[in-house]
Amino acid sequence: MSTILVAEDNGAERGLLVRALQSDGHSVIEAENGQIALQQLLANPAAVAVLVSDVEMPELDGIELARRGLAANAGLKIILISGHASVLERAGDLVAKGARTLVKPVALQKVRAEIKALTS
Repeated sequence: MSTILVAEDNGAERGLLVRALQSDGHSVIEAENGQIALQQLLANPAAVAVLVSDVEMPELDGIELARRGLAANAGLKIILISGHASVLERAGDLVAKGARTLVKPVALQKVRAEIKALTS
């Protein structure tokens, strides 16, 4: 299975997603904000296969995190999640590079399906 970095500032949402992905057999790294997630990505860029990130987070938003992650690892797969569809419009350049976007509330099964599609 893949190594997935989950960047989400809401602890309950992050925990639920981490547990679900671990139960699917993935190795999961978690970060409570974009800056911590970026540090984890840059520490070993090739180790993370998929970044699942909330867009609106303190210190560094998910879109900028994804851009910097791709700069470090061009093969990084990305799923951006936001409660506001209009915010996801700023990620057009990332979508053109294969990033997926999801609008909250999003069913856990949908996130799992997107990860499966990206890693198969």
